[in-house]
Amino acid sequence: MLGSGKLSSLGTGTALLCFFSTFSTLITPAVAVKEHDFKKCDQSGFCKRNRAFADNALTSHTWQSPYNLLRETKTFKDGQLQATILKTINANGDAVKLPITVSFLESGAARVTIDEEKRQKGDIVLRHDSKARKERYNEAEQWVIVGGLTLDKAAKVSSEDKNQITIQYGPSSKFEATIKFSPFSVDFKRDGASQIKFNDRGLLNVEHWRPKIEPPKPEEKKEGEEGAEEKKEEEPKEVEPKGEDESTWWEETFGSNTDSKPRGPESVALDIEFIGYEHVFGIPSHAGPLSLKQTRGGEGNYNEPYRMYNADVFEYILDSPMTLYGSIPFMQAHRKDSSVGVFWLNAAETWVDITKAKESKNPLSLGTSAKTTTTTHWISESGLLDVFVFLGPRPQDITQKYAELTGTSAMPQEFAIGYHQCRWNYVSDEDVKDVDRKMDKFKIPYDVIWLDIEYTDEKKYFTWDSHTFPDPVGMGKHLDSHGRKLVTIIDPHIKNVDNYHVVSELKSQEHGVKNKDGNLFEGWCWPGSSHWIDAFSPKAREWWASLFKYSNFKGTLENTWIWNDMNEPSVFNGPETTMPKDNIHHGGWEHRDVHNLNGMTFHNATHHAVTSRKPGELRRPFVLTRSFFAGSQRVGAMWTGDNQAAWDHLEASIPMVLSQGIAGYPFSGADVGGFFGNPDKDLLTRWYQAGAFYPFFRGHAHIDARRREPYLAGEPYTSIITAALRLRYALLPSWYTAFYQAHKDGSPIIKPMFYTHPGEEDGLTIDDQFFVGNTGLLAKPVTQQDKTSADIWIPDDEVYYDYFTYNIIPTSKGKRVTLDAPLDKIPLLMQGGHIFARRDRPRRSSALMKWDDYTLVVAVSKDGKTAEGDLYVDDGDSFDFEKGQYIHRKFVLDGAAGTISSVDAEGRDVNGVKEGEWLKKMRDVNVDRIIVVGAPKEWKDKKGVTVESEGKTWTAGLEYVPAEKGSGRAAFAVVKKVGARIGADWRVMV
Repeated sequence: MLGSGKLSSLGTGTALLCFFSTFSTLITPAVAVKEHDFKKCDQSGFCKRNRAFADNALTSHTWQSPYNLLRETKTFKDGQLQATILKTINANGDAVKLPITVSFLESGAARVTIDEEKRQKGDIVLRHDSKARKERYNEAEQWVIVGGLTLDKAAKVSSEDKNQITIQYGPSSKFEATIKFSPFSVDFKRDGASQIKFNDRGLLNVEHWRPKIEPPKPEEKKEGEEGAEEKKEEEPKEVEPKGEDESTWWEETFGSNTDSKPRGPESVALDIEFIGYEHVFGIPSHAGPLSLKQTRGGEGNYNEPYRMYNADVFEYILDSPMTLYGSIPFMQAHRKDSSVGVFWLNAAETWVDITKAKESKNPLSLGTSAKTTTTTHWISESGLLDVFVFLGPRPQDITQKYAELTGTSAMPQEFAIGYHQCRWNYVSDEDVKDVDRKMDKFKIPYDVIWLDIEYTDEKKYFTWDSHTFPDPVGMGKHLDSHGRKLVTIIDPHIKNVDNYHVVSELKSQEHGVKNKDGNLFEGWCWPGSSHWIDAFSPKAREWWASLFKYSNFKGTLENTWIWNDMNEPSVFNGPETTMPKDNIHHGGWEHRDVHNLNGMTFHNATHHAVTSRKPGELRRPFVLTRSFFAGSQRVGAMWTGDNQAAWDHLEASIPMVLSQGIAGYPFSGADVGGFFGNPDKDLLTRWYQAGAFYPFFRGHAHIDARRREPYLAGEPYTSIITAALRLRYALLPSWYTAFYQAHKDGSPIIKPMFYTHPGEEDGLTIDDQFFVGNTGLLAKPVTQQDKTSADIWIPDDEVYYDYFTYNIIPTSKGKRVTLDAPLDKIPLLMQGGHIFARRDRPRRSSALMKWDDYTLVVAVSKDGKTAEGDLYVDDGDSFDFEKGQYIHRKFVLDGAAGTISSVDAEGRDVNGVKEGEWLKKMRDVNVDRIIVVGAPKEWKDKKGVTVESEGKTWTAGLEYVPAEKGSGRAAFAVVKKVGARIGADWRVMV
């Protein structure tokens, strides 16, 4: 939903008049993001200082990093090295002690953590009588890390001298970390070759605590001294003080807000080099290409660092390193057959500079080309320097090890991966029911309809507007009658008004975020004056959960779910439209320390709140969030925020969603049709075709946008959009299987070329096409205006079939092939060698498909002999799958034997699983058809097949359709009425 750019629905009466009179200069209507409302690096004191630090270090011929590890303090035991780094702070040799821990983990990851001794001990003085904690923020791990921290006790010292120590660790001890003592640096190697280097360029910078030295007060002037003083003032002065720029050490003003900075300067920064890697990826969310650009200027590059500072950036601009709504400080580097990564565990405002340079090539090294190394400079405002290192070597290794640390995507309810119909706002319960009826009338499938803030009583959450939504229970039951759900928005700002029990409880029980003085923070958002729940507080989260009980949130039913918006948090009159950094959270932590975590804590609180809303209930929640951090994938879906109804925003959505997937948060999508503005019918149609391949698939629109439900598009558009929606629903079994794979190992749901084909260097920068899960489905949505063809890059020598026509596409490895793509065609290929599942009977919602039979599609490999695939099914609602109540089948085509078979994908003895109610019902669900694309010509005279399953044998019909040379269509065969249970072992013999 819109951030602070629109005031038309803030409320009425005295509150609104007061709002306008008091804050009219702070909040003005807007039609696009105002970049000057958000900081650039030179407006962010710590970023500017560290960039200047880097410029000085890299241009000085005498520069040496002032950080030295004291060898005599070093200990190494059970996979962990501990020592003290001395930071020399002046010419007199005075130094600050920085404890360092380097942990080598069983997973093969390594972790480097640097703290500050004085602050660990609380041996500092805070300014302004601040209530803030004295330590560097050290609790991010409690929110983000869920496993993978077991130390590698087999790690060992392989060499050591007075200058450095080398530790061998990881699988088969293939990884090494060489820690140099003076100046401090770390070289991470795999198979003896450097992959990642820390502080090799000497940009490590830990801004230590120091007291503020107040300048002496000027002496009172005596009579007759005024003239002398005037002459003195005429003498030349230093524009800047010598040494460091102290102008933003002690306070910092942006717009009308001043940050009091009670601890002074405290940033941490480090240069991280990816040796021999030209491309780096990740650190979402940014509206730019998947392969990250350089940030120090030059043609086609950015001039600003990538920024991670979750903010309400409405109508964001494209091709920019500007911050957006969420942050995941996880970066990967990929080259041909090699992948590495780093995870920067810091929740404060963070900037990342990226530069690339070719290695200086030895002129005698004939036949080799100079490799490009990417150098990154990470800068965070506060907290620990805490970095995890992953040495691959495959992309899958990187995402899997990251998932071991931060968790995998929550297994969603099945309805959540269907289509969601949303706008700001459906104006009444009758409006909701009317949209629902019309979707049925036009036979358009969907699962969820959404309500934005206007459903509430004057922006008071957990209430209903009694005039426009007089019967929310009747509305919910109407939707439930054909398996549909309702999502209502609940934001973290609580309206500050009398006679509203939620705000009364928040105040009396002290569940709100506090200002720098320790009083309840008051800011402005949609309701006007508001307070914000402090979801870092366990008691506040417990209270929050109570509000969602069916008995408390009257009008909600078991088919009601939740949308968390504005949780960066968005504060209309705050600095950069968010909360002041010197606000205080539970535990005494400043907001600056936890800002990027804030949205995740609120999302987490709501997730747990709706898991059980009455005694005995335990269900998978659905909660959408706008703001997120590493670990948010464990508690629900996200979307890319307030985009525009424009072709370039459609085009940008693909790399944005791909970036989320490789960064461990694959349940993502963009607003279909664009939130702001009115898409023309071609754009709306193409967006639905693209959205059918977003893991999270929702149409959404601004309150000022024209209504654009699919049935309003008119023909031929409505039919084309409906076909895209039906494609999504037919493939729901395969989408759900891809979600299960993501839940198990952290893999993306839609996968870029470098992820599936890491050996193909030309695929590294391709970010407009992708594979869906492990299905072999290769999609390239049309995202450009008036485009009626698609150029698809082919990553291998496999055969590719058109999904819709079964035509064999004439492809060559590493080349592009052009497909016709008129408005009614989605460019979608099937890669040979795969089997995937569909449900082909059109239904109105996923719930109505629950007991339908399956179709299996077999895309035969180029050699005509093999194909494999899998299917995962559970009840789509409960946590019973964690108790073995699921079906997971592996399908195999053995062309040589002439068989297609199904076995348990995990090798379980399914007969040993005690069947619950859902598994018992699934006994009546069968494989209906098997479509074999690229069927062997030896099958052409066969009319039937033999099916064996559960001790029985029967015959099923076979229809063979020969290839058409003129059109290029492959031969295909259809096995009809297979009749084998989807959950049983079976074999089809041709």
